[in-house]
Amino acid sequence: MAVPKRKTSRSRRGMRRAHKHLTAPSVSVCPRCKAPKLPHRVCPSCGTYRGKEFLPSEEA
Repeated sequence: MAVPKRKTSRSRRGMRRAHKHLTAPSVSVCPRCKAPKLPHRVCPSCGTYRGKEFLPSEEA
């Protein structure tokens, strides 16, 4: 069974964990209604994607 020979220092442990941070999602702007939306997804406010309507709009 593999057992570490020496204790891992706080510095080395922190360097290993340096890439485990959260990243903010990229946000694009809907060309039709100018609302923020996730890229490559249907706009939640107007329901369109690439000029076509996929969800019924709730504008009554």
